[in-house]
Amino acid sequence: MTTLPLGPDELLTTTRAVRKRLDLTRPVPLELVRECLEVALQAPSGSNLQVWEWIVVTDPDVRAKVGEYYRRSFAAYAKAGGAAAADLFKDDPARAETQRRVSESAVHLAERMGEVPVLVIPCLRLNGGELPKGNQAGLWASLLPAVWNYCLAARARGLGTAWTSLHLAYEREVAGVLGLPESVRQGALIPTAYYTGESFKPAPRVPLDEVLHIDRW
Repeated sequence: MTTLPLGPDELLTTTRAVRKRLDLTRPVPLELVRECLEVALQAPSGSNLQVWEWIVVTDPDVRAKVGEYYRRSFAAYAKAGGAAAADLFKDDPARAETQRRVSESAVHLAERMGEVPVLVIPCLRLNGGELPKGNQAGLWASLLPAVWNYCLAARARGLGTAWTSLHLAYEREVAGVLGLPESVRQGALIPTAYYTGESFKPAPRVPLDEVLHIDRW
């Protein structure tokens, strides 16, 4: 498929989390998802082991079950105060408005996750099925760059995505729904759909000089 005319910097700065603007009624061709995954597989992998596995969920019943676990997890997260993005930075009018929109869109997606046409669940294949104790950065670094590659490839093809992981509170239950073996662990849940409305622009961010350290803290 022909990709959108986006330069590298525009692609990187306008690939946003799409929640409210996911088109729940328009089917996404599996071949298009496969194209995005082909790009994902070009990401780096420690020792070139490529221990990633990709679950693409299109069956409505399976999507509904996964979506219900996500909804439950989000509800518990919100009840515990974890979803109160709108309560942050209230003393900064510009950031407060952004936080309000983030909070509203997160609630919107939680209520509709099971209706999104495609759910992509990237996974790691482990020896023995157990995550190592201690530093796991190298392990997950063999999967998560590929997940971001997928999101970028989707954006370039007119699809919206959102990086989520709250379903992992029910990882075993979702694994049962998907028939995953014990040796496979989930890393994220990426809803994927065509997006509605216009395109995207770079998001407001903290100025670089407030977080940049040269040579030492």
